Amino acid sequence: MFLKPSYGRSMTNNEATTQHVGELRPFRIDVDQADLDDLADRLARTRLPRPAPGDDGTYGITNAYLSDALDHWRTRFDWRAVERRANAYDQVLTEVDGQPIHLLHVRSAEPDATPLLLVHSYPGSFLDFLDLIDPLVDPVAHGGRAEDAFHVVIPSLPGFAFSTPVVEKGWTSRRVATTLDALMRALGYDAYGVHGSDLGALVARELGRVRPEGFLGLHVLQLFSFPSGDAEEMAQLGPDDVAGLEHLQWFQSVGGYNAMNASRPQTVAVGLSDSPVGLLAYDELFMSFGNGTSKVEIDQVLAQVTLQWLTNTASSVVRYHYEDARADDDGSRNDARTGVAVFADDFRTIKAFAQRDNGNVAHWSHHRSGGHYAAMEVPDVLAADLRTFFAG
Repeated sequence: MFLKPSYGRSMTNNEATTQHVGELRPFRIDVDQADLDDLADRLARTRLPRPAPGDDGTYGITNAYLSDALDHWRTRFDWRAVERRANAYDQVLTEVDGQPIHLLHVRSAEPDATPLLLVHSYPGSFLDFLDLIDPLVDPVAHGGRAEDAFHVVIPSLPGFAFSTPVVEKGWTSRRVATTLDALMRALGYDAYGVHGSDLGALVARELGRVRPEGFLGLHVLQLFSFPSGDAEEMAQLGPDDVAGLEHLQWFQSVGGYNAMNASRPQTVAVGLSDSPVGLLAYDELFMSFGNGTSKVEIDQVLAQVTLQWLTNTASSVVRYHYEDARADDDGSRNDARTGVAVFADDFRTIKAFAQRDNGNVAHWSHHRSGGHYAAMEVPDVLAADLRTFFAG
């Protein structure tokens, strides 16, 4: 989960005021076989740490989990199948002010479809949304109506996947938001909405704060609004709100990577860039968020980790915590139309705090199954929630 630590505001956002989008070039994923052979060789020579007493997760990810995942990675996981699935959709590579940006662009056959920007998580990627594309683009085939259709745009954020290399510092959530707006305009969309979870939810809210012309609203899985310290504010919370705060306290107790990424990201990235199993372990959010309730399947986890490994993006992926922690922030509210879908095993947004920080929360839903990576866990449920919000 992407939590924004509190640091001194010593850096500016370094945001471009005029952004130039380059030529939109077709792109296909085709990893060199030598890179896959190197990965296989490294996996075969894995040295796991000595297990902690009991190997029960008290001290972090278990050797038992890593041993099973490593066996699956070596003997059953098929990267080429991931490539084929992603390459079934139109992909584009371009540059915005010199920064390479990769994206999937899938248009619906429905002429009046709503343009929708899908912004991925940390430590995820565009792969977060592969199961969501078809239900959104072709709703009739997935229990929806023709008027519920979306044109879908799924970028790889700068420093993730094929949006590399990162050419300069300062990629805050706000800067990413303005860059994605420029991309949507370059794709021919004068109006669009956005959905995101985790880092994607932060970027989506920044678009809400900017409110570019034609912006249709944001739908997120989390609004990261926290207690102000006001005793009266806390006294008004109900049992569900208190449970949400307890869940947050649990997560903060195991979320040490937030502090590491926000303070020494390049140091952390050395080990992640040299050990594929080390990268798998550091990306344990896919397996353990929600205190062991994640429904993300092992092949989905390995697809994400393999993509990050093959693109050698560990250093730029972990850097977002650092940049956002030091970004200037005027404290302005998001007053764009906003929808929140709260999933049972995710960070539970506290409605009273969310309404304090966001002026137009028009949709609020609760779901009994699914968590932080709902797009991978329960894509049909999320698709239905998106249809409801954007039809409103």
